[in-house]
Amino acid sequence: MTDSIFPAGAEPILPILPLRNSVLFPATVVPVNVGRARSVRLIEEACGRERPAIGVVTQHKPEVEDPTFEQVFHTGTIARVLKVIRLNSGQYSVVLQGVSRMRIEEALGRHPTMRARVHRYHETPIVDVEVEALAAHLRESARRLLNDLPTASRESLHILDNVREPGALADLIASNLPLPNDAKQAVLETLDVRERVRLVLDQVNRQNEVIRVKEEISTMVEEEMSSSQREYLLRQQIKSIRRELGETDVDEDDIENLRERIALARLPSDAEAAAKRELRRMGNMNAAGSEYQVARTYVEWLADLPWSKTTPDHLDVAHARRVLDEDHYGLEKPKRRILEYIAIRKLRRDGRAPILCFVGPPGVGKTSLGRSIARASGRAFARVSLGGVSDEAEVRGHRRTYVGAFPGRVISALKKAGSKNPVVILDEIDKLGRDQRGDPASALLEVLDPEQNNQFTDHYLDVPFDLSNVMFIATANQKSTIPGPLLDRMEVIELPGYTAREKRSIARDFLIPKQLSEHGLSPERLDFSDEAIDAMVESYTHEAGVRKLEQQAAAICRAVAVRLADGEDVSIMADPEFVQGVLGAPKAKRQQPERSARAGLATGVAWTPAGGDLLFVEATQMPGSGQLHLTGNMGDVLKESAAAAFTFVRAHAEELGLPVDFVSKTDIHVHLPAGAVPKDGAAAGIPLFVALASLLTQLKVRPDVAMSGEITLRGNILQVTGIKEKCLAAHRAGITRILLPKRNEPDLEEVPKEVREELEICLVSRVDEVLSLVGAFSPTSAPVAAE
Repeated sequence: MTDSIFPAGAEPILPILPLRNSVLFPATVVPVNVGRARSVRLIEEACGRERPAIGVVTQHKPEVEDPTFEQVFHTGTIARVLKVIRLNSGQYSVVLQGVSRMRIEEALGRHPTMRARVHRYHETPIVDVEVEALAAHLRESARRLLNDLPTASRESLHILDNVREPGALADLIASNLPLPNDAKQAVLETLDVRERVRLVLDQVNRQNEVIRVKEEISTMVEEEMSSSQREYLLRQQIKSIRRELGETDVDEDDIENLRERIALARLPSDAEAAAKRELRRMGNMNAAGSEYQVARTYVEWLADLPWSKTTPDHLDVAHARRVLDEDHYGLEKPKRRILEYIAIRKLRRDGRAPILCFVGPPGVGKTSLGRSIARASGRAFARVSLGGVSDEAEVRGHRRTYVGAFPGRVISALKKAGSKNPVVILDEIDKLGRDQRGDPASALLEVLDPEQNNQFTDHYLDVPFDLSNVMFIATANQKSTIPGPLLDRMEVIELPGYTAREKRSIARDFLIPKQLSEHGLSPERLDFSDEAIDAMVESYTHEAGVRKLEQQAAAICRAVAVRLADGEDVSIMADPEFVQGVLGAPKAKRQQPERSARAGLATGVAWTPAGGDLLFVEATQMPGSGQLHLTGNMGDVLKESAAAAFTFVRAHAEELGLPVDFVSKTDIHVHLPAGAVPKDGAAAGIPLFVALASLLTQLKVRPDVAMSGEITLRGNILQVTGIKEKCLAAHRAGITRILLPKRNEPDLEEVPKEVREELEICLVSRVDEVLSLVGAFSPTSAPVAAE
């Protein structure tokens, strides 16, 4: 600490930290545990300053919990806060470095912390032959004492030789002597260097004499003691020496308790060796030191992890099917895959757990399905949230060299689960980040690789842990943002959105009973008619899942609960009028196509992470020079599709009945409404072509037709993705006919039967098949040629 901290010509004002059982000397570094509210507040405020300086004094009586200025010595030490470690809630371990002596001149108050104006003593070097001789004698006596003390280290002797100032030498030795606080305070208050050296020399000589007497007594009785008695005496002597030095005794019971926990945990050999090594180190540490707490935390992690704890698998296929059906409506494909896994485990016990990835829009039940899998298989359940994680250490853990290091989220989840074979949900795996701290997706490769996750090594533990028995289930909204190597290690199961009929069944059988129970209601107090459920589905939600639908049901339950809590005798059958009275005007009107046929307007269907959605394409023309204007927040792929559709129209102008040079006098503007929403993808070629052809020929497109497909310059229609989601979106919007690529015919098996029955699905492979199906051209019109 430099003098620039304190204003020139003024006495500094410092926060005052009272110590119970120790005295801080200048030029010494000591760790201090801080737990009292006023002291904790002082440390937290000091951490916020650029150069944290505090005044440190000692209490007259250690048992006083909240001392006043009259209950502390007024001579103390100005100290610098070197390091602050949070031990637990409301407790810190603080490393202090003494700088210089000071005296409290004026008490300024105790709220929220003790503050005082202090006088700082500047100690000037002294050149005196007598003092130098006393200092040399003190150094030799202290060296003999340190050699005889079993707790002394070579570093102490090295420091002793390097300190040349007599006053600083006396302070250093006094701080390490096993003296009572009153004796150390007397040394601190002795400002004259000569007197201070004499006082410390007397104390060192007295300690040397005590050790000599103890050695003589030990020699006299050594021959008469048994081995156990000698060990007991040695331990008592060690405790006495530590107590005299002002050090906190290492809690032998605490170490023994950790040793028992390690034995019960049945650790593998390498983990057990690491735990025993740390326990031996803890036995030689100061229990108040930060290193002791770090080692203790590490051993506790090793003892608490489920190295050998497993839960027995419930391998009853009928029971698993019943549990899955109770918790979820539909979702036949993932249910079938889970039943297959349970059946294989029943036939072959050593089978590895699968790594599944549920991909689907929000609210379709991906995370809750993982809970049902755990319940059906009799396993523990844990969830790891990966959304926004951009630090590799969140997966692999932090190395113990860092302050506040802890294991990664995978190991933490296993500790929480309490078994080595739980079901672990890796939630939102498609939203992993990446920055300069590493790539968490790459760290997950080892976790999700069955060939190597039996030796997964967390950086904090630094010993391998077997993850091969864990059943990992990842969830994502879309596959495109999951890294390829990571996706390759998982079995992807698609969970598309629900139809309106499925939503009604889910609301009736799952969501409404759940919300009634959570709000303390019964069906006698509140029941929902089918019309009310239809109103919530169609007028207040527009989603692929059912999360918003559950929120609307909860809002109605809250309204009834308030009336019931006010003492009203409530018995309500909710109908559409009641729903609107509680929820207000409809908030989520579904997308509706145009009611009348119009030229230059086509309706497409697109896939989004939240499910399928309608995509409207508008086209208009104006005098110009043949330019194509594109608006509506289009991505690069969508812009290329528009350019390809425009080129195809120009190339086949004659077949469309257009003048060959129509482009030279006309500009075309293509717009996709909802310009604030980014749009991209290779599936809008057909609606773009239909909108352009309809505009230029002024023939109208049927409003109840939607389409999806990419076209080539030769007029071929290519395969697209998301067929089920697109069909569901068209069905929700009231579309009666949908055009899809012929190559997607196998994907129609995933479309619900009720949707296939109510929706006319037309499969096309060439552009000339599209025009008559969308109604833009009369039957006598010439078709567009395609190769």
